[in-house]
Amino acid sequence: MNLNLIPNIKHTDSNNFFLLAGPCAIEGEEMALKIAEHILKVTDKLKIPFVFKGSFKKANRSRIDSFTGIGDEKALKILKKVSETFNIPTVTDIHEVSDAFKAAEYVDILQIPAFLVRQTDLVVAAAKTGKVVNLKKGQFMSPSAMKHAVQKVKDSGNNKVWITDRGTMFGYQDMIVDFRGIPEMQQFAPTILDITHSLQQPNQSSGVTGGKPELIETIAKAGVAVGVDGLFLETHFDPSIAKSDGANMLNLKHLESLLSKLTTIRKAINTF
Repeated sequence: MNLNLIPNIKHTDSNNFFLLAGPCAIEGEEMALKIAEHILKVTDKLKIPFVFKGSFKKANRSRIDSFTGIGDEKALKILKKVSETFNIPTVTDIHEVSDAFKAAEYVDILQIPAFLVRQTDLVVAAAKTGKVVNLKKGQFMSPSAMKHAVQKVKDSGNNKVWITDRGTMFGYQDMIVDFRGIPEMQQFAPTILDITHSLQQPNQSSGVTGGKPELIETIAKAGVAVGVDGLFLETHFDPSIAKSDGANMLNLKHLESLLSKLTTIRKAINTF
């Protein structure tokens, strides 16, 4: 996997996993810059290639009164400012064909949400921007089925494609990670493990998704142990007040401790 295809990414020679991390949604400029700065200090210290993540809008909401964003262009401009301020790449998710070229003007990587990964027009539009396309595995899909989503990107003339596993539905209100799927999907594309969305508990009666953030370290350790190429996590200074997905976020104060443990595991795996 050639991370050097991504502008401004650092520590590509560290033989470490790479990290996509940031808040679920862009809530404002100050919070985005503050979170990015904190993550960058930790990843620079541990020599982890880092991509800042933030959704410019949230289209998949349980209730109509849920937070969806601060305005598309405003949020995209904040992502651009994060990139320019800290000289780091950024990723955001898109939901409609028209989002692809709009977001591509501001970010380096376009992410296809799990519920939309079979939407051919959306995947093709993302591919045609020439950006890296990060395909989230549908909660309803087997690992082997992701080869078709990957092929759509490649058949559109773009070989810069990743897969992100974010768990599989287990009953109505829980997710599981089948770690057997990681090496299977790595046959198709570099594979990332989403260690926070995998711990979601959707379909709650309140209409607000729950989660089990106390298991973030467990899932992350297992992912690194089986050899994932990258990790994805959402983090916030205070998840309790985050406007989206706070129930399964990592508190930013725990980030350095977690990543230190994970880099130690990675070094051990690299000796085999």
